[in-house]
Amino acid sequence: MAEAVGSTGGGSGSEDSVGDGGAARATPLAICSDVFERLVAGGHAEEASRSDSLLALQAHFAQLPISYHLYVDAGKAEYVLIHQKVLAEAKADRSRPAVHAHYLRFEELYVDTATTSGAREQGGDAGDALPTRIWRSRTQIHEIVFSSIDRPRLLIKLSTLLSENGLNIREAHVFSTKDGYSIDVFVVDGWPVEDTVGLLTVLEDSISRNMVSWFGLESLSVQPFSAGDCESDIDITLLSIIKKLASGSCGHTFLGTYGGEEVSVKVLRSADATQILWKEFKQEILMLREVYHANIIRSIGSCIKPPHFYIITEYMSGGSLFDFLHNKHNVLDLPMILKFALDICRGMAYLHQKGIIHRDLKSANLLMDKDHVVKVADFGLSRYQDREGVMTAETGTYRWMAPEVMKHQQYGPAADVYSFAIVLWELMTSKMPYDTINPIQAAFNVWQGMRPQIPKNAHPRLLTLMQRCWDASPSKCPPFSDAIAELEDIKAEVQGATSGQTSQGEKRPSKTRKLDPSDPTV
Repeated sequence: MAEAVGSTGGGSGSEDSVGDGGAARATPLAICSDVFERLVAGGHAEEASRSDSLLALQAHFAQLPISYHLYVDAGKAEYVLIHQKVLAEAKADRSRPAVHAHYLRFEELYVDTATTSGAREQGGDAGDALPTRIWRSRTQIHEIVFSSIDRPRLLIKLSTLLSENGLNIREAHVFSTKDGYSIDVFVVDGWPVEDTVGLLTVLEDSISRNMVSWFGLESLSVQPFSAGDCESDIDITLLSIIKKLASGSCGHTFLGTYGGEEVSVKVLRSADATQILWKEFKQEILMLREVYHANIIRSIGSCIKPPHFYIITEYMSGGSLFDFLHNKHNVLDLPMILKFALDICRGMAYLHQKGIIHRDLKSANLLMDKDHVVKVADFGLSRYQDREGVMTAETGTYRWMAPEVMKHQQYGPAADVYSFAIVLWELMTSKMPYDTINPIQAAFNVWQGMRPQIPKNAHPRLLTLMQRCWDASPSKCPPFSDAIAELEDIKAEVQGATSGQTSQGEKRPSKTRKLDPSDPTV
């Protein structure tokens, strides 16, 4: 699912209430009814008078999150018609984003000045200033709406497209539908006139020019599921589903049992199997069959015989590293940081030795077993490195994404090394990277060279390794084999120091503690 992005300017943000000054929280049905009434009152009676219009409006709201309901308040009622239209166009042609642009308003920039020339000419005192207000410029504000198959990696491309055409993003709002599409709303300035015909032509041309680089040649040739894809290497009668664990862009994950063993079952519903999701699902199956390592999630089997689309892996009872750090608020001591970092690096070094680039390394894709062994998971976006050692299709999650990937440049294993550096920062701080800004802002800031703030009181050699791994030049990033050697050396140094302390009767520190948000040292 696409990441929800708040307003980068003065938009509606995350307010929970609408109407009457926000005094009472409105229900989705009430908001929908209010929008319908506003459409009628606002001169859209023809659209609203159709027999199915209210039902269509209710269906539209039903497939969008509550954040959309709150965004489309009374002042934005007419925009719903635009959103419905663009969404319908995206569903009619799923190969490219649909786009709409409309004019919002203009802003005039003035400067206050004072002149004494008029006073002198009329015989007044030289000190009598005549205040004047001089008009300087007029800025036109437009709103641009995109809709496409819900692919989070397209968000930065849309933002880049706008910037490359001289448009400055003031606000950005992203809403994901329940059937796998997204509505991306941008408020921009930079188009010099009210008329949007030329603006739409420019945007359509830019989309056409970028189709191959956006989707990648391989994605353009994706074939739908066919009978030839039907296969299974498990006995489906031995599989039992217990409960849902999580939902993601490529299906739902359940806890289950297979032959008496607790397992994790990723399920892609046939109704959700778009070409892109099907490709990522099958890609993960193929990758899991090729890898076997203590720090890689273990594959048990798969089934792709409709209506069953399953990937079965070992169950990681410790959950994700993301949950461990950010939801359970654990703070790690240095030995545990080193242990987790080594687990990650060993798994990633193995993948790179096999020519596999993960492309979406982040704390949410790092899982722990009952013994806190960290394993790399989620291979839906992984690819084999090509013969030239570079790749170009953008992927990954923005807060962990390497700058060269954001810029649509050729990239290689160093992109994973950069992502590891962000994870290492998480291990040292127990904080979400760039937690004070939204993903679009984070992406553009990283593009300009920003990195997370250097943690205080961290081991200096660990900080040096982290900074080497997120170097702006991919060629200067160390391979995972070098990172392992450095981490092992730091570990030996720490163990030596700890041995000296315990031999003198000092108590060893605990491995984790709960995060105190008020503690300025973490």
